[in-house]
Amino acid sequence: MRRLRYNVAVSLDGFIAGPNGESDWILMDPTIDFKALFDEFDTLLMGRKTFEEWMKLGTGGLETGKKIIVVSRTLLKGEYPGTQYTIIRDDVVRQVEALKAESGKDIWLFGGGELLRQLLDARLVDTVELAVIPIFLSRGVPVLAPGVRSGLLHLAESKFLKSGIAMLTYHTTPAS
Repeated sequence: MRRLRYNVAVSLDGFIAGPNGESDWILMDPTIDFKALFDEFDTLLMGRKTFEEWMKLGTGGLETGKKIIVVSRTLLKGEYPGTQYTIIRDDVVRQVEALKAESGKDIWLFGGGELLRQLLDARLVDTVELAVIPIFLSRGVPVLAPGVRSGLLHLAESKFLKSGIAMLTYHTTPAS
């Protein structure tokens, strides 16, 4: 079964974006091999807000060679011409369970504290991978939408970069 991995940059005070969705505070550390990271996934799963922010950044329709899946009740299929994406409108948990059961590489749960909350509550998230950026934003989009307390996460890996970024990987359930 494929793993669903939440991989995101986060400020020291727990925000994944500024109050207007800005990400200009994220350090681009040259020692992070983004190509190698992207190669670990064949599917990107994101909420509508994350998808729309990424499209505003001019990522040209996410030409990643990856399957793009957007969870949204309001996004229209032809809203971004030239961009290939699938929309999940309802029964998100069941559809993500089916997606995890397919063969392929891992699935990147990309941004979106609300979607993380829903999938974490359903126990579908396998790892939480944080690039902790040494900055306090004081306000913005939280890493996780409000809800019930999760179970204890288990630290699987930590790496500290010269730029000050702490790379932390947690398993949501104990490794077997």
